[in-house]
Amino acid sequence: QVQLVESGGGLVQPGGSLRLDCVASGTFSGTFFSMTNMGWYRQAPGNQRDLVARISPGGSTNYADSVKGRFTISRDNAKKTLYLQMNSLRYEDTAVYYCNADDLRYSWGQGTQVTVSS
Repeated sequence: QVQLVESGGGLVQPGGSLRLDCVASGTFSGTFFSMTNMGWYRQAPGNQRDLVARISPGGSTNYADSVKGRFTISRDNAKKTLYLQMNSLRYEDTAVYYCNADDLRYSWGQGTQVTVSS
């Protein structure tokens, strides 16, 4: 059983920055973190949970158009940790942010709240 714990959210003004961390722990049962495409997802109230950034085991990245050029996803396989650097934050980035494999093979963590407000 794999546990995902997200952290780093908070209240930030428009134009500000935050870095989110996601630490994976537990028993990976042969599907090693280092071999898994991972992603950051977000869910705003009343909306579905959407993928905003994805990273392959080798570091190739993809981004939703809404965050491209502002967010950077990265990973440290040795630490089983996923990161999301968020710059130039906008009101519409307000959401709960989650991490997971891109095929959603792991149970969801509790997420971390990001609120962009002046």
